[in-house]
Amino acid sequence: MAGKELINLARKAVEFYLREGIKILPPENFPEEFLKNKAGVFVSLHKIKNGKEILRGCIGTYLPTKENIALETIENAILAATEDIRFEPVKLEELSEIIFTVYILSPPSLVKDIKELNPKKFGIIVKSLPLKYEAIKDEEVIFDGFLPEKTGILLPDLEGINTIEDQILIACEKAGIDPFSEDFLIYKFEVQKFKENEN
Repeated sequence: MAGKELINLARKAVEFYLREGIKILPPENFPEEFLKNKAGVFVSLHKIKNGKEILRGCIGTYLPTKENIALETIENAILAATEDIRFEPVKLEELSEIIFTVYILSPPSLVKDIKELNPKKFGIIVKSLPLKYEAIKDEEVIFDGFLPEKTGILLPDLEGINTIEDQILIACEKAGIDPFSEDFLIYKFEVQKFKENEN
């Protein structure tokens, strides 16, 4: 499956960067779907401890910032391993204990009613108001891929997040938004999820 090749690319990117300090490029024979298409990508790293997966790093973009999905994956895999401020940078000798997961995000769409949400199916983005926007099109705010000061993102189907209310509250907490006193917008997105040893 092509997803397996994307996971392998993420792992190779981190391994080569930790070993040589250089960012690799995707091979020429890499699946075309990842070379010809753009999308936001998240990469998460987990370690197994006492039979449970423990987060070791997670970074991503909700809109594309690179020429294609493969380059987006390389960039965010390296950042997840080295720049997630919640954790110490990953060491080369740790890599054999780490499981990689790659998420390809659909373009975010504005939520007009929270009944549209489903925390198992959709991830969400919360954005505080007022916010800078490029244009209004079909009543949706079109924004760029760079996070403004108060933005929170949650991927779908996360352990412990079972209700719409939980999802919104935790996303707002990540953003530093008080959901009871501040106005904010909610966007939803879907993901293609590729997890090591599952694809």
